[in-house]
Amino acid sequence: MYALLLSIIYIAFISLGLPDSLIGAGWPVMHQDLDVPIAFAGIVTMIIASGTILSSLASERVTRRFGVGVVTAVSVGMTAAALVGFSFSGSFWMLCLWAIPYGLGAGAVDAALNNYVAVHYAARHMNWLHACWGLGASISPFIMSFALTSGMGWSSAYLIIGAIQAVLTFALLLSIPLWKRVNSIVPSHHEDGEEGDAESPPTGNGSRHVPLAQALRIPGVLLILAAFFAYCALESTAILWASTYLVADRGVAPATAAAFASLFLLGITAGRFLAGFFADRVGDRWMMRGGFITVGTGVLMLALPLQTSTLALIGLVIAGLGCAPIYPAIIHSTPVNFGRNNSQAIIGIQMAAAYAGSTLAPPLFGVISAWTGMWLLPLFLAVLVALGLVMSERLNLMVDRRNEVPVS
Repeated sequence: MYALLLSIIYIAFISLGLPDSLIGAGWPVMHQDLDVPIAFAGIVTMIIASGTILSSLASERVTRRFGVGVVTAVSVGMTAAALVGFSFSGSFWMLCLWAIPYGLGAGAVDAALNNYVAVHYAARHMNWLHACWGLGASISPFIMSFALTSGMGWSSAYLIIGAIQAVLTFALLLSIPLWKRVNSIVPSHHEDGEEGDAESPPTGNGSRHVPLAQALRIPGVLLILAAFFAYCALESTAILWASTYLVADRGVAPATAAAFASLFLLGITAGRFLAGFFADRVGDRWMMRGGFITVGTGVLMLALPLQTSTLALIGLVIAGLGCAPIYPAIIHSTPVNFGRNNSQAIIGIQMAAAYAGSTLAPPLFGVISAWTGMWLLPLFLAVLVALGLVMSERLNLMVDRRNEVPVS
C-alpha cells in the first residue's frame, strides 16, 4: 500500500515538471502569434511565480484542513485547467489570466508533496522524486518541438500536457481513499538522528496550525531560507545565462554552448538519480555540504582564464552534478531540523524562498551584466554558492548546539 502511494507521488512529481519548460520552449513562436514583444515572457513567468509564492505560503493551512491527497488532486486539476486555457488563448491577456491558476496550483502541490515525502520517506526517495521532476521538465520541450515541427502549433503542446494533467487529476481523485487508509495507521516516528525511519508509514497532518510569523521566529529558519534562496538563484541563473556566457566571454560556438548548457540540466537530473543510491548512508547534511562544494569547484573551472574552453565546459557539467542533491537534502532535513509539527509550514516558506530566488536572480544578473559584461557570471554564481554554504553550515552548528552533540 505504501509502495502504491509512493508510485502515485512519483508520477505527480513528473507531472509537476511537465509544464515548467513549455513557455521557454514555445515562446519564440508564441510571442509572434500573440503579437507581443519577446520580453513579455517575463510578465507571464512573474504572474506564475507570484501565484506559486502565495500558494506555498498558504499550503500549511490548506493541507492541514483538507489533507495532502485532496490538495494534490485539486492543485493538479488547477494546472490542467490552466494549461488547457493556455491552449485556447488567442491573446496575451488571456495567457496572463490562465497563469494565475497555474501558479496557485503548482505552489500548493509542490509544498504539500515535498513535506509529505520529507516526513514519511527516506532521503533516497526525495532525490529520486526531484529527479522525476527533472524528467518531466526535460520531456515537455520535446512535446513542444513535435507540435511546432508537425504544424499543429504551440497551442497543441499545451493541450497535450493539459490532457496528461487531466488524466492524472482523475487518477489522484481515485487515490484519495488510499491516502485516507494509509493515514489511519499509527506512524513510526523519525529517529532523533539525522535520518528518519526509511519506510515509516505515511500519516496525516497534525492539527496544530503554525502561523507564518511564528514559523519565521523558529531558530534557524531564516538561515535555511537564505541557503535555499541562494541555491535556487544560482541554479536558475546558470540555466538562463550559461550558454550566453560561454559564447560571449569564452568564444564557444553557439551550438556547443547550447549543448553543454543542456548538460547542466541533465547533470542535475542524472545526479539526483545517482544521489538516491547513497543519500541514506551519507545523510542530508553531507549531501548539502558536498553539493555546494562541488558546485563551487565547477564554477571555479568555469572562471579560469585559460586559452581553451574545455575546462569551462567540463566545469559547467560538474556544477550541474553538484546542484543535484542540494534541493532534496534541504527539504528532507526540514522535519529533523525543525520538528515534524513545524515542517509543513516551514517547507511552504522554503518553496516561496525558492521561487523568489529563481524569479529574481536571473533578471538581476541580466541588469548587472549589461553594465559589467558577461565575464561576471562565475563571480555572481560563486557569491551565491558561498552564501548557501555559509548559511547551511551555520544552521548545522545551531542544530548541533541545540542537540548537544559533537559537530561533524
